[in-house]
Amino acid sequence: MTSTPSAEQFHGCLLGLALGDALGAPVEAFPPAIAHAYSEALSESAFPAPGPGGWVFGQVTDDTQLSRELFQSIAELGRFEPQAFAERLLALVVSGRLIGGGPATVGAARQLALGHPWHQCGMPSPYAGNGAAMRAGPLGLVYRHDPRRLTRVAVDQARVTHHDSRAIAGAVAVAWAVAIASRREAIVPGEFLGEIALEVEPLDRGMAATIRSLADWIHLHPATAAGAPEWQALEPESAAGWQGISSYVVSSVCWSLYAFLKHPDRWWEAVRVAIAVGGDTDTIASMTGAMCGARLGAGVLPRLHLSRIADAGQGLADDLRELSARLHRIARDGETPEPA
Repeated sequence: MTSTPSAEQFHGCLLGLALGDALGAPVEAFPPAIAHAYSEALSESAFPAPGPGGWVFGQVTDDTQLSRELFQSIAELGRFEPQAFAERLLALVVSGRLIGGGPATVGAARQLALGHPWHQCGMPSPYAGNGAAMRAGPLGLVYRHDPRRLTRVAVDQARVTHHDSRAIAGAVAVAWAVAIASRREAIVPGEFLGEIALEVEPLDRGMAATIRSLADWIHLHPATAAGAPEWQALEPESAAGWQGISSYVVSSVCWSLYAFLKHPDRWWEAVRVAIAVGGDTDTIASMTGAMCGARLGAGVLPRLHLSRIADAGQGLADDLRELSARLHRIARDGETPEPA
C-alpha cells in the first residue's frame, strides 16, 4: 500500500462521508420500518423528503463536523497532533454549533476546558460509542503508505474522546477499511475482513473476532441479517432504547462494513443498506459512504445532493474538496516534520 490514492479518491472519501451523514440524518433513531421506507424512496435525481421528525436533508451532524475538525488540524500543521485536534474539538463544542454530539465528545470538551491534557480526557470504559470510528475513515488515505502510522494516528485521535478498547479498535477498523477499499482491487469479503481484523486484534480481540465473523453474513439479505438473533446479541444492554443498530461501536462499525461489502462498487446502494437498518443511520451511512467514496472517487456521488450538504447554512462541498486536496498533497509529499 505504498502508493498514494488519487485526488479523486480523497474527494470521494470526505464528500462520501458527509453525504452519507446528511442522507442518514433525517431518520436517525427511527425504527427499521421507517428507515427502510425512507431508504427505498431515495433517488439520485431528487432530494429526499423531510424525515418523520421534520429533519430536512442537507444539514450535516457531528459525524461530518468532527471529521472536518480532525482533518483541518492535520491540513493546517501538515501532520497529526492530538493536541491540535483536541483544541479544535473544544472550540466546536464551545461555539454551540455541534449537532448531535455524543457524551464522549461533550465530556472530553468539558475536561479539556478544565485544563486536563488531551490523553486524559476521553471517556473511560465501559462506554464504547462510535464517535471515534465515525471520523477515522479518511485516515486510511492519508496514511495508506505507512501502515504503522495509520494505526497509531487512528488510535491517538480516538483517545481524545474514547478510552474503551472497543471504541479505539472500531476507529482502527474503519480507517483500515478505507485504506484497503481504496486499492480498487476486487473485494474478497473474507480477505478484506481478515486484514482489518489483523490490525484490530492487538487492541481488542473480541472486536477482531466479530469482524472476521462478518464473512458468514455477507450472503444474507439485509433484513435477514439485521433481524438475526446473533446480530441482535452484538448490542449491549445499554442499547435497549435503540431500534435498529445503536451507536455502540461494535454493531455500528460492523454494519457499515456489511453495507460496504454488499455493494462495494455501488456507492448509492451501499449507503441505502446502511440507512435502511434504522437506528444510528447518519453515522453508519457516513462510515459506509467514506469507504465507498474512497474506493470509487467523487465522480459517483450525485452532484444534486452534494450541492445541498451544508453546516449552519454554509455549503460544504467546495470546502471539503479543498480540504481533501490539501490532505492529498500531504499524503503525496510527506508530512511536515515536527519542530526540533
